[in-house]
Amino acid sequence: MPTSVNVAVVYYSSTGTVSTLAKAIAEDAGRAGAQVRLRKAAELAPQAAIDSNPAWAAHAKATADIQEVSPDDMVWADAVIFGTPTRYGNVTAQLKQFLDTLGGLWQAGQLADKVYSGFTASSTAHGGQESTLLALYNTVYHFGGILVPPGYTDPSKFADGNPYGTSHVSGQGDLPVDEVALTAARVQAERVVKFTRALKAGLAAGN
Repeated sequence: MPTSVNVAVVYYSSTGTVSTLAKAIAEDAGRAGAQVRLRKAAELAPQAAIDSNPAWAAHAKATADIQEVSPDDMVWADAVIFGTPTRYGNVTAQLKQFLDTLGGLWQAGQLADKVYSGFTASSTAHGGQESTLLALYNTVYHFGGILVPPGYTDPSKFADGNPYGTSHVSGQGDLPVDEVALTAARVQAERVVKFTRALKAGLAAGN
């Protein structure tokens, strides 16, 4: 029997692009044989700000049934795939706030030796996708995590062009997630599951 793998897909999304990618990655990880938890970061913005943007308000309503992430999801997971839009080339406050609550688990060593990866989206083609993922991965280094990016490990990666993680340019919400991004999501999810399974099996055999 293949080694069981638990994958948590943890994301923040305001108007839905990253949410669409998160759902695709969760489904792809499940098809690759993993047990999956899809979790969203808690919203920090005031309701007035959300209501001022129809797309933001509609997405909040549409994803109300998705459970918010908790530290327990991090403990449960063998691999965590984080998703965040770019905010000035950085991680959103909502996802960062969750990461900043994990100090106790970090001190206890419960975030180490897990696989991590990330994905993102921006309005423009050079809107900070790479710097956002690099900033996200700084946290992984501090966790003692094992980073598994997609790299250029599949011919399709030369179409989407991002070895750091799945990404999509959404424009002003008028460029929906396309087949290029969905293919990138599948490649990344399958790669994360593959190497998490190998790592977990190897560590178990060593013990």
